[in-house]
Amino acid sequence: MLNPADDKLAAALPKGVLRPMAPAYLEEPRGRYFGKAGLIAAPRTTDEVAAVVKACAEARVGIVARGGGTGLVGGQIMAKGPAPLILSLERMTALRGIWPEENVLIAEAGMTLQAVRDAAEAQGRLFPLSLASQGSAAIGGCLATNAGGVTALRYGTARALCLGIEAVLPDGSVVHDLKRLRKDNTGYDLRDLLIGAEGTLGIITAASLKLVVPPPNVGVAMLEVPDPSAALSLLALAEAHMAGGVTAFELIGGQGLAFLAETLPEIRRPLPDAAWSVLIEVGLPAGLSPDEALERFLTDAMERGLLSDGMIAQSGQQADGFWHLREHIPEANRRIGAVASHDISLPLSEIAGFINDAGKALAARSDVRVNCFGHLGDGNLHYNIFPAKGRSRTEYDSQRTALSELVHEMVVARGGSFSAEHGVGRLKVGELERWGDPARISAMRAIKSALDPWGIMNPGAVLSQARGRDAGAGGPDKP
Repeated sequence: MLNPADDKLAAALPKGVLRPMAPAYLEEPRGRYFGKAGLIAAPRTTDEVAAVVKACAEARVGIVARGGGTGLVGGQIMAKGPAPLILSLERMTALRGIWPEENVLIAEAGMTLQAVRDAAEAQGRLFPLSLASQGSAAIGGCLATNAGGVTALRYGTARALCLGIEAVLPDGSVVHDLKRLRKDNTGYDLRDLLIGAEGTLGIITAASLKLVVPPPNVGVAMLEVPDPSAALSLLALAEAHMAGGVTAFELIGGQGLAFLAETLPEIRRPLPDAAWSVLIEVGLPAGLSPDEALERFLTDAMERGLLSDGMIAQSGQQADGFWHLREHIPEANRRIGAVASHDISLPLSEIAGFINDAGKALAARSDVRVNCFGHLGDGNLHYNIFPAKGRSRTEYDSQRTALSELVHEMVVARGGSFSAEHGVGRLKVGELERWGDPARISAMRAIKSALDPWGIMNPGAVLSQARGRDAGAGGPDKP
């Protein structure tokens, strides 16, 4: 049953865009937070998106844009404040064009990352952004959160892979900037402003994306290392051996392997007893054998005491098996049930010290298990805290905030970030206010106020709602 305000707004929307209310629109993947909405709209075209946004602006109704719903910081749901309109990009899935000779593809925002990768592959090209959730994550959401993933070491984050965007601004006007240019110095770069803004400054409706020629020779290896310090030395050695050919370098902790054994025993673990291991992928030009390059690298690493064991994938199937293990660590985490999850980044030289010190500090504070894993090559770790064996995560509810604060304090003290690739969303607004640079936050607020004076775009995400003119869609919002 619509309330009168929703009924009036619904009448102002384009025909056919409204969708029935369904729980899937109000959930986030971890099942910890749930949102609300007055209306659900799923436009099919950019003009329809613009019309929806304009109607919401006139009605002073907040808009929460939604792609695949895979975000992990609550940016896609709104639990407090006036019920927003949820604007789903689920129907905007067209591939608008692909130019393999230019290494460019234009996709609508609702196209999944996997569909983008498949379209590129069909033309002999690669869109290198790669996430465990790529089968459901939408490209618009990947850009809105500046997603990272396993190949950021070589290819960069989503921002580095975008040439241009089409977007609807908070007043309903459309930015037409789907350029296929590598160089375009014509004033302020609205593309980079909207990428990573998490839907708080506008809604990305399409993007011009960079493609690459896939490396013809790919090698994958799983390596056991004594500790994270050795893994970092191994990374430097790999880069010296491969001369820019290291595509991914993933750190896997022994606790992650134990969780896999407990919850997903069917997944093969090549190094089942490793306290620390590394998954490395290299992509080399034609004429260079990745197996030979990896063998030379492993021999050198063994002589330096950086490795205790390892294996090079002897087939594509075995390589896929190595990646299958890595990609299922988050699923094993979900089945165990985390007390608190942290998406952090650190300068590479600070990582080993942080892992050592944070583990000791948490052990002194509480009886917990830590699963530390992630994209070591670019300094991004997923540092997750779990209940002690035999206990449930609900037993730690009173400790959760304090434990996360401890982790983030130690990260920031070492020059790191409390949000590496997942964004701020609503769950980390307080952290940004606490640790963000005041001048930077002030500039962000000025930009938000200028582009979205009524505060209708994803209210309460990234920045807490200020009082006054820009609080028209509701006050502070944090699930």
